[in-house]
Amino acid sequence: MRLRELATIRVRYGYRRLHILLLREGWCVNHKLVYLLYCEEGLQMWLKTPRRNKSCAVRRECSPAQQSNETWSMDFMADQLFNGQRFRLLTLVDNFSRESLVIQVGTRLTGDDVVAALDRVKAARGCPQSIRVDNGPEFISKSLDWWAYFNNVTLDFSRLGKPTDNAFIESFNGRLRQECLNQHWFLSLEDAQEKLDS
Repeated sequence: MRLRELATIRVRYGYRRLHILLLREGWCVNHKLVYLLYCEEGLQMWLKTPRRNKSCAVRRECSPAQQSNETWSMDFMADQLFNGQRFRLLTLVDNFSRESLVIQVGTRLTGDDVVAALDRVKAARGCPQSIRVDNGPEFISKSLDWWAYFNNVTLDFSRLGKPTDNAFIESFNGRLRQECLNQHWFLSLEDAQEKLDS
């Protein structure tokens, strides 16, 4: 029953990653038994995404944050320099205070870069109870999963094709694009980071 619950919460996880989650919860099972139950329950991952982007899990209503540092939201944006070179931005917002905690610029941001940015914010403010993210490759990476596990942070994944599940960060990104990215001409990554920080 617990394996079925975890598979409905973490839709994109295979039996190996579900086995790790079970071990973290204290279940004494080996990967062979998890694989056997995984197959018997019909929990196999779809290798090909369905035509309509619908999540298999029914999403519960998220309660609004009651205090600062309770829930954060995180997402990526893209823009380009004056010469056409593309770069990405990692944005992180506190859902209660609507404060921008970090905006990191880079040409190629990975899960390790996300963890490094979270460590910088953690040193100044501590850790939240949960972080709302989409299903991007940086957010489902093992490095972010390990960081969340060791810091007792819950990663709240939004449904596929439903950006409204993470409305705070989408709203912030829209204002950031209007008020900063569309107003400035960036000469380099350092110039972009400096203007975004200010």
